Amino acid sequence: MDIAKYIDHTILKPQASAEEVKKLCAEAKEYGFASVCVNGCYAKLVSSELASSDVKTCVVVGFPLGAMTKEAKAFETADAIKNGASEIDMVINVGALKDKNYSLVKEDIEAVVNAAKEKAIVKVIIETCLLTEEEKIKACEIAKEAKADFVKTSTGFSTGGATTEDIALMRKTVGEHLGVKASGGVRDYKAAIAMIEAGASRIGSSNSIAIVSESRNC
Repeated sequence: MDIAKYIDHTILKPQASAEEVKKLCAEAKEYGFASVCVNGCYAKLVSSELASSDVKTCVVVGFPLGAMTKEAKAFETADAIKNGASEIDMVINVGALKDKNYSLVKEDIEAVVNAAKEKAIVKVIIETCLLTEEEKIKACEIAKEAKADFVKTSTGFSTGGATTEDIALMRKTVGEHLGVKASGGVRDYKAAIAMIEAGASRIGSSNSIAIVSESRNC
């Protein structure tokens, strides 16, 4: 298994500099990661740096709270795509889900899916650490109904990250046709493999090189 192909090489900290982002892109090309995942202000830079490679440009939308309007998320998506993004990781409206306002949750996701249509894949961050099991299932069902491409556990900026239990539940809920991304706290090869075995088809990590290096020693 080439575990690098599962990994979105990620830098989302607010103090990330352009030089750090360029370094991440160079690493992604060297190791063959699936994508480089950044905040929207770096979409154009990343797209330019990765132009000669197969590594995708992944941009977060509505990050990290998901509490803005669907119109704002759609605009952010379109802007990211204009600047070179081919993958969008959006955060759902968690409060609406908690309120059982499922139509708003679906419309929120659909706004991003429609803005990205045929230009970028959409991963829906449901922020599992804030949800009950019932809410996790419902969020995955809505993401599937809204025609998203992936469901994703976490932003990494809330109270917890990915667990194998959540990955297994998400995979069971969405079936085999959607991707499942484990993100938040996946820091070593053992954890990454556990997530993949539980059903993850993508891993988001800022410890990507350590994971790949460990894999080569196994």
